[in-house]
Amino acid sequence: MPRILKLAVIGTAAGAFSGLLGVGGGSVMVPLLIIWLGYGEREATGTSMMAIVVIAALAVTLQAFYGNVDPPKAALVGVPAIGGAIVGTAIQQRVPERMISLLFAVLLVIIAIELIIP
Repeated sequence: MPRILKLAVIGTAAGAFSGLLGVGGGSVMVPLLIIWLGYGEREATGTSMMAIVVIAALAVTLQAFYGNVDPPKAALVGVPAIGGAIVGTAIQQRVPERMISLLFAVLLVIIAIELIIP
């Protein structure tokens, strides 16, 4: 399968998961970019984050149309997240890529356990 088609499939999967579950970049796009296209952890993360800008803009518009957006609470979560993104990106540049992959895998396992066990 050509690389551009793989990128389109990854984007479609990320968009579908984003609209359905509110996830897409980190949990879908990053692993697929790494496994399927051989991206490095940092390149996959950066590419995913840029794509999330586009996905989130459309998704929030659609969610608002359905009345599912509470702007003050979203701002309360989103504004401090800016600081977290700055700190997280700075840390990521100093940590070996293998460690980033392991931390990401651990996070996904913890989330999976939390979702399975009520």
